[in-house]
Amino acid sequence: MNSKTSKLTTENTIAEAGSLRMLKKREDSKLDQILAYLPFTSKRRKPVVAVLRLSGAIGKGGGLKSGLNLDNLNEIIEKAFKTPKLSALCLSINSPGGSPVQSELIAKRIRSLADENNIPVYSFIEDVGASGGYWLACAGDRIYASKSSIIGSIGVISSSFGFQDAIEKLGVERRIYTQGKNKSVLDPFMPTKPNDVKLIKQLQKQIHDHFIDYVKTRRAGKLTQNDEVLFNGEFWAGESALDFGLIDGIDDMYSFLTQQFGTDVKIEYMAAKQPWLKRKLGMVSHNLAEDFTESLTHKLENKLVQNRFNLE
Repeated sequence: MNSKTSKLTTENTIAEAGSLRMLKKREDSKLDQILAYLPFTSKRRKPVVAVLRLSGAIGKGGGLKSGLNLDNLNEIIEKAFKTPKLSALCLSINSPGGSPVQSELIAKRIRSLADENNIPVYSFIEDVGASGGYWLACAGDRIYASKSSIIGSIGVISSSFGFQDAIEKLGVERRIYTQGKNKSVLDPFMPTKPNDVKLIKQLQKQIHDHFIDYVKTRRAGKLTQNDEVLFNGEFWAGESALDFGLIDGIDDMYSFLTQQFGTDVKIEYMAAKQPWLKRKLGMVSHNLAEDFTESLTHKLENKLVQNRFNLE
């Protein structure tokens, strides 16, 4: 092979190698384009946000009764944090309060799973987030509300009726037997006793102190007013709550999510799975008359609590 032929062969080999590299580059480019549209690639991954709605009075429920309590919510809370590729959890809150124990249990469960899974939690108060409703809101890393939302009522209340005069007029004799001198505290058919009031006040103070400690812990470095202003049971509209450091901003959930995660954010609404009969008939049939009576009583109680904050 002469030098001319050898040189030509070398040039052809180089040209072929260059063509192969260009072809491979084009194929890799096409592959990258295809992969970019596949759901499992990070380039096209949409942020996922779970939304958990907490609406109504807080307390135990059962049968036809509705109520926010950990028994009813634990499954859906766990489901929210198991959402694939979860970026954040939003709490949509509309509650006038209720049971301090259930408020604490629900908030504690949410915080525990949020810390365990390293997921941010954002609370959005709608019409009202007062008393236990605000306790739930404090489970969020940040709290938002509307200008007209009602927020606060960081206090403890107990209420009852006295029927001692009524039964006297009816000629009814009250008979009660106890072991323990304080077992019949706040009996509605007996006159109020100073010691009864003292006992209930002590209990209220302990619960109130616990509530205050929780708010101070969750809102550390953000509160702008002293205890006498913030924790006297008063409630405020959203703008005042923002000035006092009880919330972090005036915003609605959808605007916030668009700003935080973009327009392609995927929202997963969490809903508890209901029994088939309840889904079809809206009721539980095991004891309809008893459930109806309990449900009516529960709804009346909820209405009384809600009416404290209704401004129409």
